[in-house]
Amino acid sequence: MQYLFLLYSDETKNPEPPTDPVAFAEWMAPWAAYNAALVAAGVMRGGNALMPTGSATTLSRAAGAVVTTDGPFAETAEQLGGYYLVECDSLDEALKWAQRCPMIHYGKVEVRPIMPTDMPG
Repeated sequence: MQYLFLLYSDETKNPEPPTDPVAFAEWMAPWAAYNAALVAAGVMRGGNALMPTGSATTLSRAAGAVVTTDGPFAETAEQLGGYYLVECDSLDEALKWAQRCPMIHYGKVEVRPIMPTDMPG
């Protein structure tokens, strides 16, 4: 079964990435190790970091027309900052992988099963 790990944290409190390339590589090392472990175990199906919420565009419908708004859907204490798509044999296995995610040290990891669909293509 596939699971989506949704990575949440407070953008205003996230650690700032170092600008020095060597320090940046060290700062990213836990993420690189986590990614490599997911790939080596054969469970990684995809994932990405997301740009800050200020870069979002939200679409909604009001009075029969589509309304476009700059910014996220809702103001919340924590924002969605990235995701992993994994394939695991069970929820327990997915939870074991999720607890190893570096986000757990300063945010939250929501584990959500993917709903199977029979959509064409």
